[in-house]
Amino acid sequence: MHLPGRAPRAAPTTVPTAARASAVEVAARAATRAGVRIRLAEDLVTVEAVSRFLAGVWQTPEHQPPLGVDALRAFAHAGGAVHYSSDGDEVIAASVLLFCRPASRAVYSMIAAARTSDRGVGFALKQAQRVWALDHGATSMIWTFDPLVSRNAHFNLAKLGATAGEYRVNFFGHIDDGVNGHDETDRLTAVWSLAEPRPDHVVGPDFGSAEVDAARAPDGRALSARDENGHWCRVPADIVATRREDRELAAAWREAVRGVLLPAFDAGFTVTGFSRAGWYRLTRTEQP
Repeated sequence: MHLPGRAPRAAPTTVPTAARASAVEVAARAATRAGVRIRLAEDLVTVEAVSRFLAGVWQTPEHQPPLGVDALRAFAHAGGAVHYSSDGDEVIAASVLLFCRPASRAVYSMIAAARTSDRGVGFALKQAQRVWALDHGATSMIWTFDPLVSRNAHFNLAKLGATAGEYRVNFFGHIDDGVNGHDETDRLTAVWSLAEPRPDHVVGPDFGSAEVDAARAPDGRALSARDENGHWCRVPADIVATRREDRELAAAWREAVRGVLLPAFDAGFTVTGFSRAGWYRLTRTEQP
């Protein structure tokens, strides 16, 4: 049986031409600013390099990468996309997209990463994913991320304009890598509107009028608060470093943040923003 993995799906007419044109323009500007070219990994040598890169980012042995060559090849062959960017012979960014259920018209970002010295490469990678997804008929992109990793939360929610309406406890179980450590793998589910992304840079709670909850974060400072803009929950500045240095403190942060976000989602709140100071903003679903 032949699987037309590279045959593009016809973009539905409900994706406005103007939205696609805007996405292409944003992606081109982002790539130019970052000084990169985002491409599809279509040959075995490139896919092997992508797999090695992912192993380096997640600090695993090369023979135990987060996604092996066989998986990456299969995903692309089935109609997904493996994007990458390179600096000479070295991969500096990579991502994997798969399609969700057809009725959802969504794509699922399995993994995405850029080298630590990012310089805007990660943003360019995400914009290239957006163009590819729109061209193949998707209207939204979904992925999961660790709610304690503040840099990812800011990128996903503030810079891209995604929202998060689902909290999953220990979603992947134990992951033996250098990023997750011994911590449980709680995840937020991000949903990114591809036709009309709305980046939103929030400041954080207004402590002049906010009601600060009595429960304290593991560092002794405020953990959660409420004001006229919604509910707020704070996460640590660098949980990855905390996991390396103090496993018990990292676990305490997990329990504290979980204890705020889970009840908030159960009460109908959605994460709609993240401040540079590390505060999630949660608003009720029915609010604009």
